[in-house]
Amino acid sequence: MSTSPSPSPSATGARRGEGPSVRIGALVPLSRPGWVEAGRHVLAGLELAVGEVNEAGGIGGRPLELLVRDTAADPRRAAEAVEELAGLGVAALAGEYHSVVARAVAAGADAVGLPYLCTSAVLDALTDRPTPWVARLCPAQSHSWRVFAQFLLGAGHRRVAVVTQPSVYWASGARVLRECLAPHGGAVVEVDAAVLCPAAVCEELVRREATAVLLLVGHPEPAVSLIRAVRGDGRLAGVLVGAPAGQPEFAEWAALLGADGAGVPFLRYLPERLGPLGARVGAALRERLGEEPSFVAFEGYDTVAVLAEVLRSQGPHRERIAASWPHLAVEGTRGRIRFSREPGGSVWQWAWPPVQVVDRDPAAPGRLRVLHTG
Repeated sequence: MSTSPSPSPSATGARRGEGPSVRIGALVPLSRPGWVEAGRHVLAGLELAVGEVNEAGGIGGRPLELLVRDTAADPRRAAEAVEELAGLGVAALAGEYHSVVARAVAAGADAVGLPYLCTSAVLDALTDRPTPWVARLCPAQSHSWRVFAQFLLGAGHRRVAVVTQPSVYWASGARVLRECLAPHGGAVVEVDAAVLCPAAVCEELVRREATAVLLLVGHPEPAVSLIRAVRGDGRLAGVLVGAPAGQPEFAEWAALLGADGAGVPFLRYLPERLGPLGARVGAALRERLGEEPSFVAFEGYDTVAVLAEVLRSQGPHRERIAASWPHLAVEGTRGRIRFSREPGGSVWQWAWPPVQVVDRDPAAPGRLRVLHTG
């Protein structure tokens, strides 16, 4: 079982308050094989917001405290952390980036009666049955990936290849794309990266005559090797390469791939222009991270903003927190946050955060371009 990292601004803020702290359990991938860079950005947002809550007087005069656990993208480890944190008396759970891990967290939270606000995991089937305990900030995959499909159609792509690895998340994304393209005469063909090397993947893409290829695979590998192989194959020079899950937003992508990583569209959950709160938080996150904050850092901040609001009104009472999801209206960095039950959904959902399709500008890979909004 992992333990909390060394003292952070949130922990320091907790010690400055009076009385026992109000605790939130935070679950984030901070070690491999988890996507560590995404976890670091989620945690930066969570910690920044906790520090601001405590500077403003905490929760009814009591400090807010994060108990951080590293999931390392391991559902079993996450499930154990939920049990541990529930026993430590946390009022709610927050966080997680990987959808398969968030499913384990949501199932555990539902089983023990612990409110969980999912920060950044988009898989539609976050729980197997409707639950009052779980709410989600990020958009459901069927919503955001439909926006990506609209972008593909608008750009004239009707024959799309998806390079996949075995995963319920990747399989769900491929299904959404297929359902969206089919009514417009489009088709999605799958290429299995688990059995083909990058060179063989390129051969298959040429054979399938795809005009666009989407990488539904892990990062940094095999995504980096696949990008290099496709970019180096002259037969695929005119093929659009996309990565809807968002890998190209992070600095590691640009560092590993340079110019080869530009011009790869991905999904980002930010408005075209941030309001005053978002701009202020963005500046603070930039200073904390030492780099441009990704959308998941804003999701982390908004998660604590929502939980702090409900804790102020309901106190650290789990049942009352869960009952309050549909009655909340909180100003977040990316818009006003309200939760509802969407058709077919099993959790309370913010419907919807802003969705963009973005890429790194080939003329200046450090700059992001908005290609489409949904």
